[in-house]
Amino acid sequence: MTQSNTLPSTTALDIIQSCIAADIQAVNAVIQNSLHSEVALVNQVAHYIINSGGKRLRPMLVLLSAGLFGKIKPEHHQLAAVVEFIHTATLLHDDVVDESAKRRGKNTANALFGNAASVLVGDFVYSRAFQMMVAVQNMRVMEVLSNATNIIAEGEVLQLLNVHNADITDEAYLQVIHYKTAKLFEAATRLGAIVGEATPADEEALSKYGMHIGTAFQLIDDVLDLSGNVLEIGKNLGDDLSEGKPTLPLLYAMRHGTATEAETIKRAIEHGGLDDLSTVLSVVEQTGALQHVRKVATKESDSACAAIAHFAESSFKRALMALADFAVTRSY
Repeated sequence: MTQSNTLPSTTALDIIQSCIAADIQAVNAVIQNSLHSEVALVNQVAHYIINSGGKRLRPMLVLLSAGLFGKIKPEHHQLAAVVEFIHTATLLHDDVVDESAKRRGKNTANALFGNAASVLVGDFVYSRAFQMMVAVQNMRVMEVLSNATNIIAEGEVLQLLNVHNADITDEAYLQVIHYKTAKLFEAATRLGAIVGEATPADEEALSKYGMHIGTAFQLIDDVLDLSGNVLEIGKNLGDDLSEGKPTLPLLYAMRHGTATEAETIKRAIEHGGLDDLSTVLSVVEQTGALQHVRKVATKESDSACAAIAHFAESSFKRALMALADFAVTRSY
């Protein structure tokens, strides 16, 4: 079971990162060195997005998983950077598809440089990730990352198909999360195990940990979209609703509100925009939708911890457990 974190979220992340501080620096060096292009605009956009304040969660998962099996190797640093590049490329493409203007409290790359530049530099970051992946010369690594990237793309399309669809089931929505978000978390933890020469059983255990924690993170993002502090979450409240995205809190509120309230939420999803935001937020609050989704996320976090419970005690295991807790207690 995860335990409630009494420390501020930023402090919690700092503590989690403390056992891999030198490795995080090594990964950042790989990232900066690998971004170089002879094309000035590629450098400008790529460096802007990669340095825009992300938590580096996925690289951390590669490193912490690796630590369970002994020494963290240069190949782990390389793959941690690869995972961050894949994530960055998806952000560049996502923001164009969603027509987003803000991310992490800053202007999105597409808002600053235009949609065309964002899409094309996203392609550059993707292809650079694959160059780096091949350089590791491990067929199993290439298999995991190529499969993950393909599934993430399917998740993006599934999400696109579900925009403005208020009739989506919880199961269908969770499938989008598993494909679009959790798959890269799963790949990150699996990569740490593969290069760490883990047994198939331990590799599978870390894969499950990654999938569950990735799901928990996205569910809490859904909660924060409807309840977070704008300055902390770095985007406007109700951004997902304004884009017509049906999230789990909204689906729960529709089922548990009155017929009139359900119709209001349904209309908001189907038409997008924020005309009914205050009413929607009131219904979400009254129905206990946020508490419900937090409970679902906590179950995912608990399942993540259970998957790695058998590993020997170490600073890396404790950090992974703490990260599962951070996933559901964070405010940004």
